[in-house]
Amino acid sequence: MPIVSGTHYVYTVQPGDTLYSIASRLGSSVSSIESGNALYPPFTDPGLIFPGQVLLVSKPGPNQTSQIVAPEDNLYRISQRYSTIVDLLFGINPQLTDPGSIYVNQMLLVPAFVYQVESGDTLNRIANYFGISLSSLLQANERRPGLSPDVIFPGYRLLIPLPSSDNIVVFRPFPGTKITRGTPLSGYARAFEGGILYKIVDASGTTVTNETAIQASAGGPSYGSYSIPIKFDRNPTAQTGELWVYARSAKDGNIVDLVKVRVLF
Repeated sequence: MPIVSGTHYVYTVQPGDTLYSIASRLGSSVSSIESGNALYPPFTDPGLIFPGQVLLVSKPGPNQTSQIVAPEDNLYRISQRYSTIVDLLFGINPQLTDPGSIYVNQMLLVPAFVYQVESGDTLNRIANYFGISLSSLLQANERRPGLSPDVIFPGYRLLIPLPSSDNIVVFRPFPGTKITRGTPLSGYARAFEGGILYKIVDASGTTVTNETAIQASAGGPSYGSYSIPIKFDRNPTAQTGELWVYARSAKDGNIVDLVKVRVLF
């Protein structure tokens, strides 16, 4: 499944915008914006955009997705788009000082990645592959031009919410990608003293990685970042599996805040 590398911006068209002005401002190109958002005949006239449309703008750079704050945005509205909560969105953006105060044109890191549609894809197939609901996929791409629940076109780029719970989000590895020993596991977590855990189980039930501790850079109530190389305690016996990232309840030791990421071996 073709995940698009690079730096991505979620931009809401404002009065007076043109594709050229948006591309120039964000370091992209008109042709890239047109192809990624189906802004071409027969779907629309070349270069035709309208205020309120949401465009996905990409350029070469670090793998990261940011939303550029529009006049009507607030953290709650943005968190709803990515099927997460205000606390998490606020916690992964340390430049913010007040969850009730964001300003127009501010860039916010959001828990999402970008997928490019292939021939034969359907929205249901894409949602199932990445382990999200169809409604979450459509919500993430609300007000995008060129998107229909019934028909999508090769080359179109979709926003996919990253796997998360209220207190943990996994930024790497991307869902549905191949992992090996040493593959980076990274994200953000809000946990007591910053302590969380991970394990990997393959599709045949073999535990590839035993429960292993991860230390985030900060403890609750803050969200701390974490990044460690994945280890394998034994070789996988299947081609697919799940990466689990979670915490354990201080009260009874049960798993809480479980995030599951589909992986390949």
